[in-house]
Amino acid sequence: MANYTKSTDFAAKDTLPTGNTNKIVRGSEIDNEFANIQTAVNSKADLASPVFTGAPTAPTASSGTNTTQLATTAFVQAALSALYPVGTIYTSTVATNPASTFGFGTWEAFGAGKVLVGQDTGDISFDTLGETGGDKDAVVVAHTHTHSGTTDSSGTHSHTISPTVIAGGNTSVTNYRVSENEFTGNGTTLTTTTAGAHTHTFDGETDSAGVVGTNKNLQPYVVVKMWKRTA
Repeated sequence: MANYTKSTDFAAKDTLPTGNTNKIVRGSEIDNEFANIQTAVNSKADLASPVFTGAPTAPTASSGTNTTQLATTAFVQAALSALYPVGTIYTSTVATNPASTFGFGTWEAFGAGKVLVGQDTGDISFDTLGETGGDKDAVVVAHTHTHSGTTDSSGTHSHTISPTVIAGGNTSVTNYRVSENEFTGNGTTLTTTTAGAHTHTFDGETDSAGVVGTNKNLQPYVVVKMWKRTA
């Protein structure tokens, strides 16, 4: 964008004495001035829908301005810096450091392999900002089932048992009484008569439960890049 600079001082010609050749206004001088004016006009932007070139500048509006005033890059960066103050988290599906994207601040990668959880001041696991915890390889807690000394009450029912071979190999036993429980049989199977309600006492055996849960306890997730502004 060029400004017009006058080449000939026409007013100075008026002060020259009559007969001085420089007092004459020449056509070439007039043409030169109009050429300079045309060059300056052609390099100016139009008021309506101007097309700027180079690096045009403008005054920077104060923070929070909400008008039709042009926003400079300085205004935009100040607005973004207020949007992402030191300590805030920025997430993206690309790995570009926000310092390059926004042009301000110092950013570090944050939360690798972790999901975000809201602070809960009433829960010791989530009461402090920035604390971490959890394990993706968590398993079902190891435990045992103990039956020693426990009993199980049952209603009326019967038990089918195999008879004990008695001396001489005779297994055809009927109406065999043991400990007040009546047994009947056909020689190969003995069945108790219907018994009343009673209890069974177990012998103290234990049983382990649970399986390895590597990568089986993860919540549904999607991987993104998180950045924390540090300065």
